[in-house]
Amino acid sequence: MIIEDIMTKPVVTVGLDDSLSLANEIFSQTQFHHLLVVEEQKLLGVVADRDVLKALSPNIGTASEKMQDLATLNKRVHQIMSRDPICLKSTDRVKRVVEIFDENRISCIPIVNDNGTPVGIVTWRDIIKAIRSKYK
Repeated sequence: MIIEDIMTKPVVTVGLDDSLSLANEIFSQTQFHHLLVVEEQKLLGVVADRDVLKALSPNIGTASEKMQDLATLNKRVHQIMSRDPICLKSTDRVKRVVEIFDENRISCIPIVNDNGTPVGIVTWRDIIKAIRSKYK
């Protein structure tokens, strides 16, 4: 089985200078847990929902909210993203995805074309879905 058979596509991307407010809004309105960070269609990094949650003040939306708490919404994606992610091609084998997840502390693998443009993403959930469909 190849990655193209299990990857999630299309991908949702953000830019380097997009705010954490935008990223947080995307996460809250979708079931995504990762956004790919691109500049001129090239993948530069990944930002996870948990990265955003760690970067934002826990006082936002509470009675103790202050201006400095709201300012955390104005941070930029490039300030918290994981840079130079491990990537694969859609023609690579799913076995390679499993090996990478086993060898690294990551939760997604961006799938890129030969130009470095993201075309999909694979998470451990995609692996579970593939196994589950195989044993129906």
